[in-house]
Amino acid sequence: MNKTVIVTDSTADIPADLAKQHNIHIVPLRLMFGEDTFLDGVEITPGEFYKKLVQSPQLPTTSQPSPADFVAVYEYILEQHPGCSIVSIHISSGLSGTYQSALLATSLIEGEADITVWDSKSASYGFGLFVVHAAKLAQEGAAVSDILSSLEDLRSKRRLYFLVDTLEYLQKGGRIGKASAVLGTLLNIKPILSIDGEGIIFPVDKVRGRKKATAKIIELFQQDLSGVKNIKVAVGHTADPALVEDFLQQLSAVFTIEETVFSEIGPVIGTHVGPGTIAAYIWPA
Repeated sequence: MNKTVIVTDSTADIPADLAKQHNIHIVPLRLMFGEDTFLDGVEITPGEFYKKLVQSPQLPTTSQPSPADFVAVYEYILEQHPGCSIVSIHISSGLSGTYQSALLATSLIEGEADITVWDSKSASYGFGLFVVHAAKLAQEGAAVSDILSSLEDLRSKRRLYFLVDTLEYLQKGGRIGKASAVLGTLLNIKPILSIDGEGIIFPVDKVRGRKKATAKIIELFQQDLSGVKNIKVAVGHTADPALVEDFLQQLSAVFTIEETVFSEIGPVIGTHVGPGTIAAYIWPA
């Protein structure tokens, strides 16, 4: 039976211990603060990123891995595991060109190679959880077709919301106007965002105050998973895990949580949402 190896990119925001435990290969994106370039997750951590973000007058920029970056990783895996299959899972093609780079790389591999590139149509640990799920199945010896089918099923059941603490970074990134940002800040408005079926971020609601906003997210989850009691949950934070404690307490009052994963929201999403953001991902246990 051929081995299957899982590849992803750094925007999956997978905790290092999980990536190591499940033999996940991660290709980093690049982050630019002015003339300084960093490999995401390799040369800059989320904690270091958010410190630089609040000090920087301009938003940093990000760039996807090149096809050559993916070729190098794919060829290394094929050399280490001759005859293996590769499943390469990436951030939504609606948010980044990373998926296209990976797809192009498959055509540049010399010789025959069984490489499947899958568009998660999601971001951060919203698809990182798909990567971990696929890696667990691969370790159990599942066929590529079964892994892909299971990923589609999980994607149909998983729900996610981002709670943004400040409108400053949405305004800097051109997502909202300055007047709206100023008014929203004065009124303590907390936007709730999600990602649609095509992998595009969209606004869900605007709520005054963090506590009311987290309560609204839980209400949305109850509507999304009507009749479901037992769940698995992952929570993303901007290098500040204390932010999610109250949210988890509220969530555990209405659902039975069977598994919890903590993930740090990395630079790509963090550039647009800023510090103080909470991301919540749940799916039936």
